Amino acid sequence: MRLATFNILHGRQGPHGEVDLDRFAAAVAGLDADVLALQEVDRDQPRSHGSDLTALAAEAMGAAEHRFAATLAGEPGVWAAATGDLQPDAATYGIALLSRLPVRSWRRIRLPEPRRRVPVRFPGHRWPTLVHDEPRAALVAELEVPAGRVTVAATHLSFVPVRNRAQLRRLARELRDAPGPLVVLGDLNTAGDRPAHATGWTSLVDAPTFPVVDPHEQLDHILTAGGLCPTEPGRSVDTGISDHRALLVDVRPC
Repeated sequence: MRLATFNILHGRQGPHGEVDLDRFAAAVAGLDADVLALQEVDRDQPRSHGSDLTALAAEAMGAAEHRFAATLAGEPGVWAAATGDLQPDAATYGIALLSRLPVRSWRRIRLPEPRRRVPVRFPGHRWPTLVHDEPRAALVAELEVPAGRVTVAATHLSFVPVRNRAQLRRLARELRDAPGPLVVLGDLNTAGDRPAHATGWTSLVDAPTFPVVDPHEQLDHILTAGGLCPTEPGRSVDTGISDHRALLVDVRPC
């Protein structure tokens, strides 16, 4: 089973590029993933040609099952918190989880939300800047695999260090009793081995993912609570899309 996670930057070709839907579909297909977590996903946004990027990715990879969870509604500059998985009357933005394997059940977990602006010091800036964060969520699927069940969770955590650790701890509590081996995939906005140390989970891939050119940080992770082992070292992949590299690994029961 190949697992992959990819912060797609709503399909843009790099930080300053345009959205090319054919190129986005080719990038997803090239990962050849059985289970794929996506972050920064648009639906019905003008900047991504009004497309449903989750559905487009599902067609490209041959995913029989997929879900999109909106975290923001509206367009950039006038965002508002989304009120549910489906926002039929608004452009939306969020996360997605796609699977070629049968899914027994789906659920969404709401993670601790921002209540006020927080100071963040950005690279190259002397003083912190007060910034607004966005709501965060996780999508969880219970998969049917030849060896039984696997629980997979996809998420995109806050860029605020204290807040993303709190969200990760909440996610770990919510998934404590998940059936079968557990896998957590996503852009955790936390570098290196910190997510594994914070949760006690095991990292399945050690490879830098950000920035896309000459990456030096691993912000994207594939973690397991046990029961799955890599068949060979995982890797990060420059797909020609986004400011992140995709992260992927092939696993088997162990």
